[in-house]
Amino acid sequence: MRILVFGETGQVGRELARVGEGMAHVLEIHGRATADFTDPEGCAAQVAASDAGAVIIAAAYTAVDAAESDEETALAVNGTTPGAIARAAAQKGIPLVHISTDYVFDGTGTVPFAPDDPTGPLGAYGRTKLAGEEAIRAAGGPHAILRTSWVVSAHGKNFVKTMLRLGAEREKLTIVADQVGGPTCAADIARACLEIAAQLAADPAKSGRYHFSGAPDVSWASFARETFDQAGIACTVDDIPTSAYPTPAVRPLNSRMDNSRTEAVFGIPRPDWRAGLRDILAELGALKS
Repeated sequence: MRILVFGETGQVGRELARVGEGMAHVLEIHGRATADFTDPEGCAAQVAASDAGAVIIAAAYTAVDAAESDEETALAVNGTTPGAIARAAAQKGIPLVHISTDYVFDGTGTVPFAPDDPTGPLGAYGRTKLAGEEAIRAAGGPHAILRTSWVVSAHGKNFVKTMLRLGAEREKLTIVADQVGGPTCAADIARACLEIAAQLAADPAKSGRYHFSGAPDVSWASFARETFDQAGIACTVDDIPTSAYPTPAVRPLNSRMDNSRTEAVFGIPRPDWRAGLRDILAELGALKS
């Protein structure tokens, strides 16, 4: 199956390029040079010109704090352009898989959020991602909105790479412990997106909202401890509340997500992020021997 991918240099885009061939897919991948996400009609034209049988949007404005002062750009990238792409895909009758986020919820409580739970973003990033979801549903074509959380890989900027750097420099770190969610490895997201795209092409009735996050749910502090343990880094972690680490954008305390619909419909279980973490550390040459 030929799949058009937006987001060449992002964490998931890089993994899509790597795992796509192994899953017998041919990928047509676009990055900023050929698909500017501040130009919605230009990106829609890429879909119209392609002979791909499905589209995956792995591009996004993910600078959560920066979005608070640049919501216009974030909305173009996360909302307007995905909507234009969705309309172009719907006109061709091909399925679209779009990666979204737990930030569309308000982060209250301790119960995992289900795909149909009421949304309530706390900041600009979540608002713009929700706008993209709504535009995709309004386009009316076959689609899967795949919400994920806490994405990590051996590429780009992410929590694991930051912990490796800081853990090597310091004996002790203070890490937020009252935010809880499921770390999700980009390689697992990539495989899920490709599988969902193929199943949607065969059965468009599977369209809808889905969740995909790693198991088990943990705090950022516990995630850091596991990273240090697997990497053999002698850095201790002290728990702190979110209130002790203020940021421009409010972070959700509860990022837990109910993945049961994804497994029931597509047969894709929650991945164990600890196994994915080992793969990431091995790729970075940081796994404890």
